[in-house]
Amino acid sequence: MSGSSKTAQAEGGGAIFLKRLFVKLGILPFLLVIAVIVFTLMSDNFLTARNLMNVLRQSVYLMIVSLGQMLALLTGGFDLSVGTTLALASVVGAMAMAAFYAAFPEMAGLAIAVGCLAGISAGTMIGAVNGLGVAFFNVSPFMMSLGMASVGFGIALYLTGGVPVYGMPVAFGDTFGFGMLFGIPAPVYVAGLLVLLLYLFLYRTPQGRYFYAVGGNLKAASLSGINTTGTLFFTYVLCAFFAAVAGMLLTARLDTGEANIGASMPLESIAACVIAGVSLRGGVGRLENVVLGALFIGLVQNGMNLARIESYLQTVVLGALLILAVIADQIRLRYVASLKD
Repeated sequence: MSGSSKTAQAEGGGAIFLKRLFVKLGILPFLLVIAVIVFTLMSDNFLTARNLMNVLRQSVYLMIVSLGQMLALLTGGFDLSVGTTLALASVVGAMAMAAFYAAFPEMAGLAIAVGCLAGISAGTMIGAVNGLGVAFFNVSPFMMSLGMASVGFGIALYLTGGVPVYGMPVAFGDTFGFGMLFGIPAPVYVAGLLVLLLYLFLYRTPQGRYFYAVGGNLKAASLSGINTTGTLFFTYVLCAFFAAVAGMLLTARLDTGEANIGASMPLESIAACVIAGVSLRGGVGRLENVVLGALFIGLVQNGMNLARIESYLQTVVLGALLILAVIADQIRLRYVASLKD
């Protein structure tokens, strides 16, 4: 065998190895490495322990919303109303908490519990309506969630008149917004618990596998005896629940109920999932990758802030990353087919 043929064979083997690596890992590890290198060169403060902890704290809210968005994507849909769900939960929770606390100022703990329950319930109702339309009336997830995004935003504005809601117990913000335990922010523990519970549900119960089955082939799943209607309905209820929890945590951080928060969550949560390898076709995606995807989005945003990149350009970068992730997903599908051949 000549030297040139050996070289060609080695290059071919290297290309196949890279293809297999890309198919197995997706684009996220490559983007993470590039982002760390670029932002480390742009700012000396980027890789400090303090800044990385700040990235983790800032990414928690997107991470929780992305958990629910992942479920919607797994079933072949998506939820454009997660931002509105977050805002409505914030407004209703803050109003209920402030009203109860004003009536019973000596019962701050109960006021926090009542407010959180009211906010999460109100947000989850958005998901219930989404699930009703998608699962029982076969409405497109795009149209259903887009319509509910408008409805929920209108309700939030109507309830507040566009004015932030104040008057919540100081303990709420001190505990769930700025609280620390062993040097780790309290919201991180909430996110960790939700990730653990969802992981056990998805990969340790038959019902968790139904999400993959429904997204992979709805008709085959139905013929297999899976309650596809119930699974789709439960998907959007869970998605809204996660968004509502994030809304209450963000309310604690801001110490106010806002109707305008969460506007970027639909784009960011879908981007975090798609970058993490969750297929827009449904049936493909891993929870741990979605967690890394949300951290990556937070890492990029933090790096751009340290590099003093304007917020308008940051939106451009985020949109470009989403497009890149979708293109990478298509290329990955082609590689999967070619490797099988």
